[in-house]
Amino acid sequence: MDIIMIRHGESEDNLSKVLSNYDTSLTEKGIEQIKRTKGFLKNYKFDRVYYSPLKRTDETRKYLDLEGIEEPRIREIDFGIFTGYRYDEFTSIYPEESKLWVSDPYNYDVPNGESINTLYKRVEKFLEEIVDKNEDVLLITHEGIIRVICSWVFDEPKYFFKFSADNGSLSIISVNGGYKYIKKLNCHSD
Repeated sequence: MDIIMIRHGESEDNLSKVLSNYDTSLTEKGIEQIKRTKGFLKNYKFDRVYYSPLKRTDETRKYLDLEGIEEPRIREIDFGIFTGYRYDEFTSIYPEESKLWVSDPYNYDVPNGESINTLYKRVEKFLEEIVDKNEDVLLITHEGIIRVICSWVFDEPKYFFKFSADNGSLSIISVNGGYKYIKKLNCHSD
């Protein structure tokens, strides 16, 4: 079975380089990225579509002309009090919390937010359900989720920072006979 992942198109917050708000919209460039991805996606088959409930992923789904199931467990990591700020801003406003987060992003739950390990556990439960159904699925999601899912292949969240996914890119994880592997990573239509 395949877990196909599409990262949403470029958002307004991606341009501003802030830890994204929940209601940020796609830019014109982001819309064009997804239109290209739509053509590329025709080469893949999937039984079900799940999408993050955030505005940028829902817009991505609509530009892909897909129906789907809103799935909160594949929404981006919750940056809590850092949400909506650039790195230089939140480290200035929240210096103690920033030091704790930067020194241990895997275990430090940002106030009103999550750590990478908390995120991993949330996504892992969803993935286990998907594997039990043994269906090819498409996830319309975020870079943090794609990083976590790639780490899941190794059963270890510590690989989170070893992966990246560009806006509008496609990645695939396959599960076959109990084995997980990365089939495609950060692919583009052009």
